[in-house]
Amino acid sequence: MRKPSLLVIFLTVFIDLIGFGIVLPLLPIYSRDFGASGWMIGLIMASYSAMQFIFAPIWGRLSDRVGRRPIILLSLGGGVLSYIVFALGSAQTGTTAIVLLLVSRMAAGVCGANITVAQAYIADITPPDKRSKGMGMIGMAFGLGFIFGPALGSFSFKYLGVTGPGWVAAGFCLTSFVLALFVLPESRKSQSSPSVGRPRFQQWKHTLSRPHIGLLIGIFFLATFGFTCFETTLGLLLGDNFQLDRSRSNDAATIGYLFAYCGFIGAMIQGGAIGRLVKMFGEPKLIAASLLLFGLSMVWLPFIKGSGFGTWSALLGALAMLAAGSSLTRPPVFGLISRLTEADEQGATLGVAQGLGSLARIIGPIFAGSAYEVGPAVPYVVCAGIAMITGVAAWASLVRHERELAQEAPPAAVPERGS
Repeated sequence: MRKPSLLVIFLTVFIDLIGFGIVLPLLPIYSRDFGASGWMIGLIMASYSAMQFIFAPIWGRLSDRVGRRPIILLSLGGGVLSYIVFALGSAQTGTTAIVLLLVSRMAAGVCGANITVAQAYIADITPPDKRSKGMGMIGMAFGLGFIFGPALGSFSFKYLGVTGPGWVAAGFCLTSFVLALFVLPESRKSQSSPSVGRPRFQQWKHTLSRPHIGLLIGIFFLATFGFTCFETTLGLLLGDNFQLDRSRSNDAATIGYLFAYCGFIGAMIQGGAIGRLVKMFGEPKLIAASLLLFGLSMVWLPFIKGSGFGTWSALLGALAMLAAGSSLTRPPVFGLISRLTEADEQGATLGVAQGLGSLARIIGPIFAGSAYEVGPAVPYVVCAGIAMITGVAAWASLVRHERELAQEAPPAAVPERGS
């Protein structure tokens, strides 16, 4: 494994996600201030994931053909332009501003689908037994990006004005582009077998028809759906159960700190503990256990109410369980998907998985917002049930057939010396 390459791909994703984290929390505020209706705000927010749903498989499949590096550079360059459009739109008013914000988020979604290519890059440079640990680096980059990004967004808004966050995000994305341009080598070697080209829907059918890979992608879809429901409603739940008002700066900061707390725990687990845990228990057991842990935390969260020390301790404990459960799902799922996939189809297969994850991020907030109106506990209990059932299914289908999974895995490509 070429350690500099792994470090560079981590830094590339991390810096890119800082830019994403800078802009994301400000989108609803900007949209509202520019006069966008509720459905338009929802459209702007959902457009990013919608573009990822469409383009993640496309970027992945294309990277199997032309290499990872060109696609990463192309998407990072496009990301710079998307944030410039965001900054320019922030200086406008009314319909012009809303249209530019929508265009910028659609473009950012197209370019943000490069996460598939980053995962395929890691699959190229890591041996199968360290694949999940490598995928955990992507998760760590996500977590750290969402910790530092919102803070930098607030800082840049305060000191640079309404256009500041867009320009700062563009600057971070440009830094990521320059880093990749000068330091990131190509991971797909010339002797690799050529990619099997399939039309889009045939690729989806081919990927999902493989029993274990299809199951793993389904698990990722449901896990992402549950976590998105949590992200969508936690602020509302804290307001109802802890009397926190998001319009008050101190209360809004408390909610932000709690999100950062979850992100920090997730980043530490995915960046440090995941490799040892996979070695101790294996991917199947870890996937099943993580879903059960996530489900237990979700069913507990909505019933924690009050203002005393014990109540806040219970909240922090539940959030720690949830962050641990959710962060332990993604790396072994993608590690196992990668291990079960031929070298010339890594990008295409991981692209389908990311596409389904993006679809979950579109459906999840719609379900969560609607279910929360029925009752604050409803989305949590429903998602807890889904997670626990999925965990049991993962145990029955993956843990009980670990030997079959090992036999199903194609032979690993031998890395070049020094890579």
